[in-house]
Amino acid sequence: MRNVVVTGWPRADAADVAALARLGVATVHEAIGRTGYLGPAIRPAFRGARTGGTAVTAICWPGDNLMIHAAVEQCQPGDILVVTTTSPSSDGAFGELLATSLQHRGVRGLVTTGGVRDVAELEAMNFPVFCAAVSAQGTVKATAGAVNVPVGIAGQRISPGDAVIADDDGVVVVPRGDVRQALSAASGRAEKEAAARAAFRRGELGLDRYGLRDTLADLGVEYLDYRSYQETL
Repeated sequence: MRNVVVTGWPRADAADVAALARLGVATVHEAIGRTGYLGPAIRPAFRGARTGGTAVTAICWPGDNLMIHAAVEQCQPGDILVVTTTSPSSDGAFGELLATSLQHRGVRGLVTTGGVRDVAELEAMNFPVFCAAVSAQGTVKATAGAVNVPVGIAGQRISPGDAVIADDDGVVVVPRGDVRQALSAASGRAEKEAAARAAFRRGELGLDRYGLRDTLADLGVEYLDYRSYQETL
């Protein structure tokens, strides 16, 4: 890994990212072909966290948060800090003080493959954090890493400036160049979901709305009354 801090990355359009965030992680993930999801291991540190922004990335060594401090300087309003480590680490490399610094700069949240602490304070600040662990274990500031280079999480590539959407369902990333197309697709999916929701409230079944009766029949699923079923046992 080259020890660098890269400046000047272009970012996805802020208005488009905000619109994606309103649609939610599950809808966006489905709309873009079930890609970009960072997996079930990264969860909100507290319930109700919801955010969206553009990625600033940091690569740290395990048990060391030096490059998080370096990344703060590169953050702008509307960004989300995305942190990974060179090997797995659950240490609490992020907490209230770093969140205070980021919040002052207009940063909309943190996504990390590592650990965080001060969860109650983060919730009170309403600073959305998505992490793989909560840990009181502290860290040092001693080892060089990198800021604003592409990183990988759960098989997904995240480049600085990409759109990051996060809520109670997890985190999804949309490449900067695909954001406008993703917004169109997700908006269309949201409209279909709204129509389905209204139909279900009227009593329509998913079996009928989605044509699933034919699917069951094609798969050989039989409908039997109780007495007929008992006779087959």
